[in-house]
Amino acid sequence: MSTSKPTNRDIRRNNILQLTLGLIIIILLNVIGSFIFTRFDLTTEKRYSLSPSTKKLLRETDDIFYFRVYLDGEFPASFKKLSRSTRELLDEFRAYNDNIQYEFINPSEAPDAKTRNEILSRLEQQGLLPTDLNVRTKQGQQQQRIYPGAIVSHKGREMPLNLLAEQMGAPPDLIINNSIQALEYNISNAIRKLGTTSKPAIAFTEGHGELSRLETADISTALSDYYKVERVKLDGKVNALTERRENENGTYTIVNKYKAIIVAKPDSVFSEKDKFIIDQYIMRGGRVLWLIDPVFASMDSVQAADRTMGITHDVNLNDQLFRYGVRLNSNLILDLNSLPIPLYTGQIGNQPQFEFFPWYYFPVLTSTSNHPVVNNLNAVRTEFISSIDTVGNPSVRKTVLLKTSRYTRVANTPVMISLDILRREPDPADYTHAPQPVAVLLEGKFESLFTNRIPDEIVKAPEIGFTANSPETRMIVFSDGDLIKNQVQFTSGTYRPYPLGFDRFTGQTFGNRELMLNAVNYLCDDTGLMAVRSRELKLRALDVTRARENLLLWQIINTAGPVLLIILLGFIQFMIRKFRYAR
Repeated sequence: MSTSKPTNRDIRRNNILQLTLGLIIIILLNVIGSFIFTRFDLTTEKRYSLSPSTKKLLRETDDIFYFRVYLDGEFPASFKKLSRSTRELLDEFRAYNDNIQYEFINPSEAPDAKTRNEILSRLEQQGLLPTDLNVRTKQGQQQQRIYPGAIVSHKGREMPLNLLAEQMGAPPDLIINNSIQALEYNISNAIRKLGTTSKPAIAFTEGHGELSRLETADISTALSDYYKVERVKLDGKVNALTERRENENGTYTIVNKYKAIIVAKPDSVFSEKDKFIIDQYIMRGGRVLWLIDPVFASMDSVQAADRTMGITHDVNLNDQLFRYGVRLNSNLILDLNSLPIPLYTGQIGNQPQFEFFPWYYFPVLTSTSNHPVVNNLNAVRTEFISSIDTVGNPSVRKTVLLKTSRYTRVANTPVMISLDILRREPDPADYTHAPQPVAVLLEGKFESLFTNRIPDEIVKAPEIGFTANSPETRMIVFSDGDLIKNQVQFTSGTYRPYPLGFDRFTGQTFGNRELMLNAVNYLCDDTGLMAVRSRELKLRALDVTRARENLLLWQIINTAGPVLLIILLGFIQFMIRKFRYAR
C-alpha cells in the first residue's frame, strides 16, 4: 500500500489551519480569562500568592491607594532585589484591585544639590528612615543615602511606610530577605490603617500605680493609628469595662466596652473587686496585655548607693494569672547579652568621664520564633526581668514568644543588686542556665477565677451577669513592665517622651515599639492579617567561597552555555525536519 507525498499546497494549508486554530484558542482563553481570574504560583513557599486576609482586604477596598515608592536608582544588588520584590507585590495587589496604584521615584535624581537635599529632608520629615550605602561608581566608592520606603496616600491622608526591616547584628542579606518577607504585611497594614474609618476602643487601666500617660505617650500615639486609646480607672466599678445594651425584647445584655485592655506595670495591690472586673471582662471575650513586674528593683537606688535589693513584688495577681495558665517567678534574670549602661570612671579637668559596661540585669532579647508577634523583630531592651512558667489549664494553648539567651543566670529573691558586678569579668560557669521564657501568649477558653468563690446572690444578679467560662479569646503576659515604658527628657521646662525603644545612653533604638504594636494588633486582630507576618521566604544565597574558587568555570557556563543550548536545539529541529520530509 503506497502513500502519496504531501504537496506544498497541502503543507501550506495545514500551516494556515494550525495558525488559525491557535489564534482562535488564544482569543477564547483571553475572553474566558476576562471573566475568570486565576494566577498560578509554582514556588515552594508560595511567595507570589497573597494570603486570604489580604485578598479580603483588597475586595473591601473601594477607593484609590497611591504608593510613591522611593526605591528607584542605582543600588547594590540586594536593594535592587527589594525594589523588584516591592514592584512585583504591588502588581499582585493591583491584579486583585486596580485601586492600588504606584510609582517608583529616585529622590536623588534632581540635578542640583540644593533640590536633592530639600527632597531628602522632606522625606525624613514625613517619617521615612534613611539608610547609608557604599556604592561603587566610575569615580570609585561613594556614600549614598537612600530612603527604602514609600509614602502612601488615600483620600487626602498620607502615612510613611518603611520597607527595610532593620535588625541589630543581622547580616545585610538576611535583613533584605526579612524585609521582603514582611512586604505583604506592611503594605496590607498601610492600606488597613489609612482605610479604617471606625476604630475599636482599647484602654490602659489605672488606679494601681500603672505607668502614667507620659510614660506610655509614644506607644499610645502609635496605637492611635489603629484604635481609639483611652484610660480607665477600675476603682471597684463593676461597669468600668462593660456596658449594658438593651435588646429588642426589653432585656439587657452586658458587653465589653473595649477590644483589649493593657495592664502596664502596676505597683500597688489589686483589690478582689478589681480582679473580678478584669476576670469578667475576659469571660466575655476580652483580651488583656499584662506587663507585670514580679520583683521590685530600682535602678535609681542602684545609682544612688551603688547597690539595692531585689525583693518580691506581689500585686495580688498571681492567683488570677495562675488560673489562666502562667506563673510569674520571684527571680531576676541576668544575661551576658545585655544593655550597656554608663558608669562614672573618673574626671579629666572639670569633665566627668564615663565608660559603658554591660549591665546583666537588663537583658537584650532576640526573637527566635516565627510567631507573628515577634517574627523578624529587632532586639528588645528589658529592665529587671523575671522568668515565666506555663501551668495547668489544658484548654489553653501556651506559646512562648520571647526567651533570654543561652548565657543566662537566674537569681532568686531576695537578691543583692550591686554595681560591683561591672568591675570584674563574669565567670561563664555562672551563666549556664537554659533560656528563660519572659513572654507567653495564652489562647483558648479560660475559666473564671471566681467560680465557686462568690455568693449565689452575686452569681445570679442580672446587673452583674456572672460568667464562669470565656469564649475563645487571647492574652499576652510579659514579666517586665518597662517593655512598654518610654524614656522621658526634660527640655525647656517641659517633659517630653522619647520614642519607645530608644535608649538615651547608647543612642540605639530597640524593637520595643514594634513588639507592643504587634502584641496589641494580634490580640485585636479578627481578620487574620497578623498571620501574614509569619510567612517565611527561604534565603537561597550563593556559596560565595565555592563561586570564587571556580570563577572561570561558572563564567564559561553562564556565557557559552545558552549559546550551545540554542545550537543543540537547532540541530535537533533540523534532524527532525530532515527525517520527516526526506521520505
